[in-house]
Amino acid sequence: MTDGSACAFSPCGGVVEGGYCNRCGRAPDSSPAARGPGAGPAHASSPTYPLSGLGGGARMPSLRPMSLRTRPLAGRRDSGRTDSGRSSSRRTGSARLGLGLVELPPIPTGDPAQAVMAVAEVPEDKRFCSNCDKPVGRSRNKHAGRTEGFCPGCRSHYSFTPKLQAGDLVAGQYEVLGALAHGGLGWIYLARDRAVSDRWVVLKGLLDAASEDAALAAVAEQRFLAAIDHPNIVQIYNFVTHAGAGYIVMEYVGGKSLKTLLTERRDANGGKIDPLPADEAMAYVLGILPALGSLHDAGLVYCDMKPDNVVLAGDSLRIIDLGGVRRIDDQDAAIYGTVGYQAPEVAEVGPSPASDLYTVGRTLAVLVLDFRGYQRGYVDSLPPPDEQPLLARHESLHRFLLKATAADPGDRFGSAEEMADQLVGILREHAAARGEVHPAVSTIFGPDVLVAAGGSHEAVPADWRLLPHPKVDPADAGAGFVLGLPDDQPAAVADTLERGLTANTVPVTTETLLRLARAQLETQASAKAEVTLDGVGMVRDWRIWWHRGLAALARGTATEAIDWLDPVYTDLPGEVAPKLALALAHELAGELPRSAELYDRAIRSDPSYISGAFGLSRVRVALRDRDGAVEALERVPPSSSAYTDARVATIRALAAYLGRGTAAGIVPHPDHLARASVLLRGLDLDPRRRALLELELFEAGRHTVNGNPSSLAGHARVLGGVGTGFEVLGRPLTERSMCQGMEAAYRRLARHATTSRERVYLVNSANRVRPRTFW
Repeated sequence: MTDGSACAFSPCGGVVEGGYCNRCGRAPDSSPAARGPGAGPAHASSPTYPLSGLGGGARMPSLRPMSLRTRPLAGRRDSGRTDSGRSSSRRTGSARLGLGLVELPPIPTGDPAQAVMAVAEVPEDKRFCSNCDKPVGRSRNKHAGRTEGFCPGCRSHYSFTPKLQAGDLVAGQYEVLGALAHGGLGWIYLARDRAVSDRWVVLKGLLDAASEDAALAAVAEQRFLAAIDHPNIVQIYNFVTHAGAGYIVMEYVGGKSLKTLLTERRDANGGKIDPLPADEAMAYVLGILPALGSLHDAGLVYCDMKPDNVVLAGDSLRIIDLGGVRRIDDQDAAIYGTVGYQAPEVAEVGPSPASDLYTVGRTLAVLVLDFRGYQRGYVDSLPPPDEQPLLARHESLHRFLLKATAADPGDRFGSAEEMADQLVGILREHAAARGEVHPAVSTIFGPDVLVAAGGSHEAVPADWRLLPHPKVDPADAGAGFVLGLPDDQPAAVADTLERGLTANTVPVTTETLLRLARAQLETQASAKAEVTLDGVGMVRDWRIWWHRGLAALARGTATEAIDWLDPVYTDLPGEVAPKLALALAHELAGELPRSAELYDRAIRSDPSYISGAFGLSRVRVALRDRDGAVEALERVPPSSSAYTDARVATIRALAAYLGRGTAAGIVPHPDHLARASVLLRGLDLDPRRRALLELELFEAGRHTVNGNPSSLAGHARVLGGVGTGFEVLGRPLTERSMCQGMEAAYRRLARHATTSRERVYLVNSANRVRPRTFW
């Protein structure tokens, strides 16, 4: 479809931009796409190992927020579920809200008796038939609406009159104090349990006992909810009857609901929506997800998650109102949900864990956005970043919301645990933006390759082979074989796997094929790697997209690599590695501001990925931001094995001639050279490496003298020096002195030459720069 046409996925309502919908992010054409321009040819002679007969080409990922792909986010400056079925990352079992990543204000519980409604009535605008959902009990001809009667549409009986009054004793045990609230399934009353230490309890009855759906929902609660035991889910104590009506007895949870928090913030803001701070809202959602995961593990779905149903008390969180909970495989039970939160497929196929996670994503969106149209214009979509500044400022959170609320359930998170793991990563990212670094070991990706490789690195290039490796899925049938292969012998690995797969001594699985493809890429057999990846088929798995992106980088087609790696970031918005990979692809594509932004975000979240610091420094040098390049390298901690390499790279960044070969080239300032001199003196280097750096510094000094004499004079005036007043490694910053320093450095290098040819070259170079050559 052409740009500007309507999205083919009804009722999205988006418009195609750049080949993808600007609202839901899906490709209008669902047919398999070609690998894209620049893809290597598939040689007929290359062996194929189709996985379960699914081979036959690659499909470009469908969930792609194109508005975020190729440019830095608006207003920002460079400052510096997989179908494989595996769980994604760290477990988040801590009961502490926020996991220590954000401080949350405690919510006082108050006196329960004060929460009783003074007048127990349902506002007319909230009276609807429980059978056909049409308005009932409304005013007519200046007469107030009836609280009991029959629906004019379906003739079902309705009643909005509380059945219990203060002082009633239910089941001879529960003394009623009054009504607390009314909900979709009935009145909720506060009572004291006279049989158990006068503890506060809640009685929940039917809004309309004649409603079959409501009665079934209550019975469902009685049947299986009392067996659920989770610290973040309200506890069910009992199920009793009184005067012919049924009541559920549950734990009383004081405090405030998330909906109440939003209402109070709005009222304090003069009636204007005032969303929760993003990190606080994420912390609350992280309290919700383990509870939903527990329900899903028990074969249940919650169905109606929204801010109204989450209560905060002290420093704890509870999910209340379990009336909509049903068994996952129950096709007959009534479905309860709320417009603006319910997943679009529920009406047709029913609720599922995926639709529950959708409601969590919508809940988070309502908590953090000025989301006025979430039940109207954006009932099943998100507003764009240009309408919501928060989405423009926090790209990872935006991508999380896009994935959580994707129209296609297959594009959402695969489990509550996976969703929580990624949200924890985003919360760490937010903490890092405040200067609080909380790195964590990923169970999806391995460590920084640069650190793992060890040794000395004279330079860290823009190389895809330095990206972290995805960890092997232990559930894969070929995992044991793959884990036994060496990491540093790609040719041997490729040969072993090719022979084993052909002879059927190695199982044909996703992991064995991906490992083979990587080994083929590392041995520059990119055409073979493409054929191997085709054998994996069109499974929706970020690992395949990742390797497709690596293949594109290996071929030198960085723009295509972006198309594959961008959705990996959306699939794993809380991980560091996808940001590093996308930053590298943008760097190689020449989109330097976007690359710098991604590198910066990645290494702020986890400085242990030091290759990102070198990448950010490279990009900032290319952007002629010398101080920014140095700042990036300063993020490498002294405890890192690459600390010395980072200091060496810092010296080179300080001495670099920025924009060499251009009319607007920038030579280093004298204070940069002085700082580099101090750094070099403090490093313990072998003689040859030291002499090379001295040579670079003296040559940079010579460029400074010849290229910017006015700068030298200006610095001398400011600092009150005599002449220029500056030195490089103890030598005055003059052309003669810099040439003498270069000569001495060349001769020291000649003494460490390993061949006579190299020695002759270095001696000739020393002679060429001797001062007498010029005077």
